[in-house]
Amino acid sequence: MMSTYLITFAVFLLVIGGMSIGYIFQRKSITGSCGGLGAVGIEKECDCPEPCDARKKREARAEKAAQWERNKII
Repeated sequence: MMSTYLITFAVFLLVIGGMSIGYIFQRKSITGSCGGLGAVGIEKECDCPEPCDARKKREARAEKAAQWERNKII
């Protein structure tokens, strides 16, 4: 009885290991089978007309970092 559990566990480990090796070598992001929200015409998760304050702050920080990188002398 215990050998059945050990064999099953080993098979699961082999499958998970094979999947992870395939993922590492292909270097592709994991995507849904139906194409995600973009396939149904939704550009972003919330589909809000205006982004929230936290997102505005995040985008401002990213823009500031990009500008700093562009204006860097060295």
